[in-house]
Amino acid sequence: MLTLFNRHCSSLINLPAKCVQEAQKHRQEYEEMVAQARKREVKEAEKRKKKMKERSGTLYHNLLEWDLWWQGIPPSVRDKVWSLAIGNDLNITHELYEIFLSRAMEKWKRFEDLNMENGDAVGADRENSLELIKLDISRTFPTLCIFQKGGPYHNVLQNILGVQGMSFIAAVLLLNLNAADAFVVFANLLNKPCQLAFFRVDHGLMLKYYAAFEVFFEENLPNLFAHFKKYNLTPDIYLIDWIFTLYSKSLPLDVACRVWDVFCRDGEEFLFRTAIAILLMFEEVLLRMDFIHMAQMLTRLPENLSIDELFTAIAAVQLQSRNKKWGQVLATLQRDWRESGESSRNSSPNRQ
Repeated sequence: MLTLFNRHCSSLINLPAKCVQEAQKHRQEYEEMVAQARKREVKEAEKRKKKMKERSGTLYHNLLEWDLWWQGIPPSVRDKVWSLAIGNDLNITHELYEIFLSRAMEKWKRFEDLNMENGDAVGADRENSLELIKLDISRTFPTLCIFQKGGPYHNVLQNILGVQGMSFIAAVLLLNLNAADAFVVFANLLNKPCQLAFFRVDHGLMLKYYAAFEVFFEENLPNLFAHFKKYNLTPDIYLIDWIFTLYSKSLPLDVACRVWDVFCRDGEEFLFRTAIAILLMFEEVLLRMDFIHMAQMLTRLPENLSIDELFTAIAAVQLQSRNKKWGQVLATLQRDWRESGESSRNSSPNRQ
């Protein structure tokens, strides 16, 4: 009897071991199935990505063939074209956008709660405060009435912006792309060399851009260039706002979008080519003005500025000086600047 009892107990003791082994076996089989499924998903994702790239490449090629960049990208495909042209060197995914979005919403909520507790008082550093961003938003395309408080695009514009002064660029993107894609393009756009220099207010690099601009300004419009020199009207007075906002604040919205179309294809040099074209359009008027009136006109361009007249003027502008193109002139100026800086440091009396 005792022997039978011992055998029964022994069998009960061994049963869990078999269950554990089976569970481990099942778990291993399950993990193998999951691993295989993941491999299939990765392969399918790569195929989809390759197919999308091929389609995008075809679209890009067709646009180059048809020269729709110059004629104006159709609004229905602007989102895809701008995204492709600007690229995503920062590798920002939609998931990362969602993370940034949640953080931005938390930040704005804390700000609103703080304002409710302390009235309208904000932090000491007003230059970086959210209050100034709110002020920027209220002034962004006011005639559209969609970005101001209560408008359909107010919150999304507010969440995309992290710094003051960029509301017009972000607004143009939101009018043409969905929020996530607009954020990706916005971040990558501000990471471009020219935009980064103006965004960071890198005075040394900005001066090089101004100097390169003046080389081609004098080449294309020598009389107006001399007139500006006579009155000491320097590019920083009017050019900074044009370049900083990519003309989204300075030109009518439809005109600015057309400028963006070609900017996406040609890069930063088209911004400066457009600047010379604007001066060409108003050359006769500007030649009759003094410093104050020229500065006022160039910082408040006519609201009825014609797209056709602007692009006719742009076509007449040549960014080539002594067989050197924009990029070569800018690179030479930057190299000379670096060499002069190194030379001055080496000749400094404090150098050990």
